[in-house]
Amino acid sequence: MSVNTTERLGAQAPSRGEARRQRRRVGHASTGYLFVAPFLLVFVAMLVLPLAYAAYLSLFQERLIGGTVFAGLDNYTRALTDPRLLHGVGRVALFFLIQVPIMLVVALLAALAIDSGLLRVAKVFRLGIFLPYAVPSVVAALMWGYLYGPDFGPFAQLADKAGLSAPKFLTSDWMLGSLANIVTWEFTGYNMIILYAALRAVPHDLYEAAAVDGAGAIRTAWSIKIPALRPALLVCVIFSVIGSFQLFNEPQLMQRLAPSVIDSGYTPNLYGYSLAFTGQEVNYAAAVSFLLGAVIVVASYAVLFITTRRSRS
Repeated sequence: MSVNTTERLGAQAPSRGEARRQRRRVGHASTGYLFVAPFLLVFVAMLVLPLAYAAYLSLFQERLIGGTVFAGLDNYTRALTDPRLLHGVGRVALFFLIQVPIMLVVALLAALAIDSGLLRVAKVFRLGIFLPYAVPSVVAALMWGYLYGPDFGPFAQLADKAGLSAPKFLTSDWMLGSLANIVTWEFTGYNMIILYAALRAVPHDLYEAAAVDGAGAIRTAWSIKIPALRPALLVCVIFSVIGSFQLFNEPQLMQRLAPSVIDSGYTPNLYGYSLAFTGQEVNYAAAVSFLLGAVIVVASYAVLFITTRRSRS
């Protein structure tokens, strides 16, 4: 072997230090995968596999003659023309349009009031608003169900002492508003915390510049704080879209107090639950669940598209 060939092989071969560094990089990568592995296992076992199994079930039908047969998209076609499901989707869409703006306005005002520093008991006020979120939704629905009671509720008793008729909180005309009140009571504090955390991240230089220009508290809130809260408000709206279309606990518990008002198809989630566990239509319930997920995705994307377009214009 010539001297030139030996020199070229020596130049191409990695040095000991370079090889050691390569082994370290491989070791770091393996360690990273080990840390991520528990999450991936839980994610696959608890989300991916159930979704895949539900998608599989949605393609079959249980028939009296023939047993379980492949139905293709028949369950989805049936769901798209199911009046009970369509009415439930329309009802929760109306619920979203009424309840979410009220809840976010109250949460925004509370966050601005706490951030202003004018409240003497700001910590108590913040805890008082956030505390309902710590109450489980089942407990909240039971509590408000007692308050709404037309025979034993405190509102009905006060109305009786005043010589008035009991408020009709559990009638068909009032039920959606009664449910909206429960959800607003539960989640206003949660959204307030998100908005308040976003306010704490606003640079104080902007407040100082506004004070130099002579802006008051209201002008500062309108021109500086609220524009800075747009990303946080968008997050709150997206969460509210998901929560509104997944409304389940509150109507499911209130159904026992007003069975003639809240039926099994009052909300899409309640309808899917009734199909699967009461009507034993598991395959159709899986299709309903996937269509509900598609509605949530479309609604969330519509909110993102509208807000992004307005921010650019």
